[in-house]
Amino acid sequence: MYKRILLKLSGEALSGKGKYGIDFKIARQIAKEFVQIRKDGIELAIVVGGGNIFRGRKIPKDSIDRATADYMGMVGTVLNALALQAEIEREGAQCRVLSALSIKEVAEDYIRRRATSHLSKGRIVLFAAGTGNPFFTTDTTAALRALEIDAEVLLKATTNVDGVYTSDPNGKSKKAKKLKKVSYHCALTKRLRVMDSTAFSLCQDNKLPIIVFKYKPGVVKKILQGKEIGTVVS
Repeated sequence: MYKRILLKLSGEALSGKGKYGIDFKIARQIAKEFVQIRKDGIELAIVVGGGNIFRGRKIPKDSIDRATADYMGMVGTVLNALALQAEIEREGAQCRVLSALSIKEVAEDYIRRRATSHLSKGRIVLFAAGTGNPFFTTDTTAALRALEIDAEVLLKATTNVDGVYTSDPNGKSKKAKKLKKVSYHCALTKRLRVMDSTAFSLCQDNKLPIIVFKYKPGVVKKILQGKEIGTVVS
């Protein structure tokens, strides 16, 4: 269905059954899937979160400031990206980590043309350290990078919901209904929680389609084969 995609993968997907840290068996399983997608001829870029390492929003308000907490979260995404890179290369594919924070010893600095060059050469690209700025989420990073590399779709893999619902499916209400397709306008006016407002606005303004789904082994490939999984926002 697509030639070039951007996948937003939550950090929690790497922690497996644990709440924190990296489960390397899970990381290897995810890496195998990514390598297979690349072998199928799809150019794959990934923005990985850092929630399994550090979640800034859980820091008490009387503790460190928000900007510092966000930078700590960015460093967490670098750790996840390096772990995934190692597992992807173990599976025989070429992979590059591009970081918005300069850490030249372990990752390349993010440059848009460098990213697109890697993709066109068949390498899997991992975007780390968010946008490099505090107060922006990895959702916003995913939307921004997808637009910068001319991705055809943004795949948002979550760990707690399998799509977009009319209300919180994990809440007390039992009336939450899953939507197969929803327009940007409907998602905005009905305040459906697709992603944070900055990220959503970027996708809406540039007409970048979003597919929201729950991550499980093999599910990304099924989506790319055209199967209706999750919710399409377009």
